[in-house]
Amino acid sequence: MSGTKNGRSPRSVALVGPYSSGKSTLFEALLDAAGAPVKRPADPRNRPMTTEIRLGHCNYLGDAWSILDCPGSIEFAYQTWSALAVVDIAVVVCEPAPAKAAMVAPLLKTLRDEGVPHIIFINKIDTLDGSIADTLASLQAYASSPLVLRQMPIFEGQTVSGYVDLMSERAYRYRKGEASELMQIPPAMLADEQAALGRLVETLADRDDTLLEKVLEDVKPTPDELYRDMRKDLLDGAVIEVLVGAAEATHGVRRLWKALRHDTPAPAETAARKAIDQRGPALAQVFRTAYAGHTGKLSYARIWSGTIPDGAQLGGTRLGGINHFVNGDLIKIPEAKEGDIVAFGRLDGVPTGATVSPGGQPDALPFPQPTPPVYAMAVTTTDRKDDVKLSGALHKLAEEDASLFITQDGETVLHGQGEMHLQTTVEHLARDYGLKLATRKPAVAYKETIRKRVHEHGRLKRQTGGHGQFADVKIEIAPRARGEGFQFIDKVVGGAVPRNFIPAVGDAAEEATRKGPFGFPVVDVSVTLVDGGFHSVDSSDMAFKTATQIAMKEGLAKADPVLLEPVDHVTVSVPNDYTARAQRLLTGRRGQILGFAERSDWPGWDDVEALVPEAEIHDLIIELRSQTLGLGTYRRRFDHLAETRAVP
Repeated sequence: MSGTKNGRSPRSVALVGPYSSGKSTLFEALLDAAGAPVKRPADPRNRPMTTEIRLGHCNYLGDAWSILDCPGSIEFAYQTWSALAVVDIAVVVCEPAPAKAAMVAPLLKTLRDEGVPHIIFINKIDTLDGSIADTLASLQAYASSPLVLRQMPIFEGQTVSGYVDLMSERAYRYRKGEASELMQIPPAMLADEQAALGRLVETLADRDDTLLEKVLEDVKPTPDELYRDMRKDLLDGAVIEVLVGAAEATHGVRRLWKALRHDTPAPAETAARKAIDQRGPALAQVFRTAYAGHTGKLSYARIWSGTIPDGAQLGGTRLGGINHFVNGDLIKIPEAKEGDIVAFGRLDGVPTGATVSPGGQPDALPFPQPTPPVYAMAVTTTDRKDDVKLSGALHKLAEEDASLFITQDGETVLHGQGEMHLQTTVEHLARDYGLKLATRKPAVAYKETIRKRVHEHGRLKRQTGGHGQFADVKIEIAPRARGEGFQFIDKVVGGAVPRNFIPAVGDAAEEATRKGPFGFPVVDVSVTLVDGGFHSVDSSDMAFKTATQIAMKEGLAKADPVLLEPVDHVTVSVPNDYTARAQRLLTGRRGQILGFAERSDWPGWDDVEALVPEAEIHDLIIELRSQTLGLGTYRRRFDHLAETRAVP
């Protein structure tokens, strides 16, 4: 599978798009058309949601291909970004519904920013309700380059029965599961077809003076000229080619294959786009890590240059196999060639994003970083004996998924990209590691402080037969300005408390602030030792610590304690159609709106800034996405502590 019949290097394509657009169906249809089918669900409606990259290999008309089916949910977007870092081209799969066009906006921006050549495939064309022009216009609003429609749907009544290929000016009738059948262009479509072809030619002529002269002289360009310009402009990012089809019925799949064969850049062109020097030793980059049961660790990698044989030393580790995925099964191959995407076996110690070479340690290549988490979930094992097992499993999961963050500060908390992301993680732990977990909302980091100054006396006197325990302290506890922290001041005079015991008083006073009257840490207080007493025999560090703790416990309770809650600075990013909704959502969560403005480098999007109590943020992302077609997101940072009457 790693070779080709005509000598061309293997190429790769990522299928990306919103959830439910039909990427997985298209993935299977492309492999099926190439004679490398994978098992498909009997009822496509019961297809599980894609939550991780699926890799498939095939040969189509003598060319070797790697196809990556990427998750559509924004919660698993890091997998998609990782795939886009290594492929030659991307196919953006979307539905023909203008109302859903905004769902492709983040993808189109990422593709533009990363310079990845891409084609739009309007899937489910058999559900088109309206004109293709309306769908195209709605998509164009979120694309920075002109969209060039390659195919016009042919209607028979209300049903899309085929298409006209504008560049070849040929019409085809769809046949389920088979190649489309050549037909005459319906006479009623001729005028619209010529107008659409004219728009296509004019768009390409904007960057080709020779073609522009033909347009001005009313000379019809040849299909070969149009194919050449389309490929050039597509690779330059100057245009975005648009095809149509219905993957479930295999409509348009072979036409998409033909476009990919012609327009996908060669591996050397992709390496040049990414400024990768191919003149040195063989080079590979890991873009995904997976632990696959009995198979063990698999490192999915792109071969940027050269050939890597099985058994080679990579990253200080001897390769334990090179694999392709054929018909859904893992198949070992003897070597991986330039342009190939493979699964390396047992590449221990090599993390996702790493660059490896048999020739030594190469320079690192750019690799995407995950966005900050927007949802958190505390987890505990239902059996305490599994705690050590949980720690090891979470280490592996964090290696597999860089967008999963784990903290352990009194409780184990998973931080991720949404509720579904973390629920999938918990299910993964149960299915593959046999760990049953209880989940709950993480604790909010409440604090306490005081509002008035108090004087308190702490005295310890115990006699136990031998040496007793004696210490006497008089302290003043006072509030400090917010953010100034804890301060200990020694004002003892005349040796009322010997100098060697004073550090113990300070340590005990600070230790006592770890848990105040409400059960939370106390912040922004000063403790001043003003007087005390001692016994030459019975006094000790421990005695003074105990006396101080007595004084602190009683004094803090008398000092008008108040609960503080953390307040975050939150920036919500939404398409501007949803700005008002975002503001209402924030104010409904005790948020104080600071203002809003257009999001930098995101035409049609706004950033809404607000101060929001941390206690109100836990499920913010769930409601935000439900009100914005899944597009809304937010960033946050701690801003300050504020007094609250909320009951934790």
